[in-house]
Amino acid sequence: MWLYLAVLLGLYFLRRWYRERQTVENLRDKYVLITGCDSGFGNQLARQLDARGLRVLAACLTQPGAEELRKATSERLQTVILDVTRTDSIAAATAWVKAQVGDRGLWGLVNNAGAVLPTGPNEWLTKDDFVKVLDVNLIGLIEVTLSLLPLVKRARGRLVSVSSILGRLAFYGGGYCPSKYGVEAFSDSLRRELRPFGVQVAMVEPGYFRTPMTDVQRNLECVEQLWRRAPPEIKASYGQHYFDHLHRRFRETLLTRCSRNLYLVTDCLEHALTARHPHTRYSGGWDAQFFYIPLSYLPTAWADWVLTRGWPRPAQAV
Repeated sequence: MWLYLAVLLGLYFLRRWYRERQTVENLRDKYVLITGCDSGFGNQLARQLDARGLRVLAACLTQPGAEELRKATSERLQTVILDVTRTDSIAAATAWVKAQVGDRGLWGLVNNAGAVLPTGPNEWLTKDDFVKVLDVNLIGLIEVTLSLLPLVKRARGRLVSVSSILGRLAFYGGGYCPSKYGVEAFSDSLRRELRPFGVQVAMVEPGYFRTPMTDVQRNLECVEQLWRRAPPEIKASYGQHYFDHLHRRFRETLLTRCSRNLYLVTDCLEHALTARHPHTRYSGGWDAQFFYIPLSYLPTAWADWVLTRGWPRPAQAV
């Protein structure tokens, strides 16, 4: 009996291995637009796909970022300036993409542009703090997707969005976690709607990585600024000890838990764009695969205990 079970498992994994390695034909003729290519995952993915021969359309927020990327890649790669929070910028970029791809359509759209700051305890934040992040990570992503969707449908291509493990487990405040939950919901609904059109939708859920978004100095300065501007009653409620501990935990997390191997994410993005049988979800990073994703399936009380153990009690806690 055990022998038969081992054979069946072996055949299952062999078939999966074979399917995983089947790629789409004529990749060199396919156009892929990536947002947020100034740095981080977007920048590395643009270089990676360009080296593989795809026609990369790299959307950067700044002109210096676009120039640096062009210097590091082949003549195939083209750049466009795109601010995903501005409708006029999205419209201009959409018109430019239409001119580039022509009747072929857009094979791949990678929604990568993102923002994380300000972040901190929710009670320390204002509505504008939430809106600042949601405008980039969710509202901008939705507008970019809807603007370019006709071109993706024409190519019967791929929509890939960079979500996060924080789209499954929200364990700190601010607009980042709500925005990633929104990305998950938007992508799920799109996947079901677009399947009859031959468009495949995927999400990549990275763990902690060393990118400009996780820059230690910027994150610590943000927490310090939130604490300084907090009303006196908020400071009294939490206490200086709570702030000092939060500051230290932020620093330790960003210094020790962030992987420098961005390929753990960009390889997932590349597979979602080039594989004949892409996944609907990818877990980017060992921490995502073996800690955060499994943790998200545990009973809520267990997950809460794991995520909050070691944290100090606020000064006025009951």
